[in-house]
Amino acid sequence: MNVSPLVSVLVQVLGGAAVGLVVATVGIVGPSRLRTGVGTLRDRLREAAPYLGLLGLVLVVNKVARDFGPDVSWALGWNVTGLIYAVEGDFVHHVQSVRTPTLTAVLSAVYLSGYVFLLTFPFVAYLFSDDRRPLELTAVAYAANYAIGLTCYILFVSYGPRNLLPGQVESLLYSTYPQTQILTGEVNVNTNVFPSLHTSLSVTAAIVAISTYRTYPVWALVAPLLASTVAFATMYLGIHWAADVVFGVVLGVVSVALGTWVIERRTTDA
Repeated sequence: MNVSPLVSVLVQVLGGAAVGLVVATVGIVGPSRLRTGVGTLRDRLREAAPYLGLLGLVLVVNKVARDFGPDVSWALGWNVTGLIYAVEGDFVHHVQSVRTPTLTAVLSAVYLSGYVFLLTFPFVAYLFSDDRRPLELTAVAYAANYAIGLTCYILFVSYGPRNLLPGQVESLLYSTYPQTQILTGEVNVNTNVFPSLHTSLSVTAAIVAISTYRTYPVWALVAPLLASTVAFATMYLGIHWAADVVFGVVLGVVSVALGTWVIERRTTDA
């Protein structure tokens, strides 16, 4: 049976994330909380449905808009690549100066599978939490990330350091694992790097995790560490500028603040 290259890469990425989900669900959520939460699972999903629906809608719009987004970007002509380079220069080149084959392998795995795990585990963990708010906040904040990020991708043309500085910055992810280009090519284009959604969504997950430290103390430690590693990996692998990461952090913080406002407003109105 022949498997397409895309399916092969997806299986590897999602397989790694799935292993993390199983381990974290058993070790962090715990069998006791899982057994207790099963009985009220339907009610929890019903309460969270409006927020999860919002996220789903934004993801659909995001997918559709990315098909024509690059054409709009070039029509507007706001290319900020040169401005970013003028501000930070060859910072990413210096980040890559510490590269080793082992570090590249680890950070590639974190960038791909670790990122998927970081974004998806909160839905499992918070679904079985007594407090419904973290699940709702995660859904709304993720939606805000994608909505604002998509707007920036449409407004601005921005090439990553690996594209602008091919002689100084190596595309470590793609040169080491060329098959991963098939996957990333399905979800993004090389003019959409500002800001880093990998960073903003990871920061969002970390902030919400810290707010749940009383329920999941281990996750409150793991999530920020993993988010920081993802952010560093985006630069180390030559995908994002430091500016993309900085604005990604800002976007993550703003998205959590927007999510908090939306939920509090809806709760007050109710």
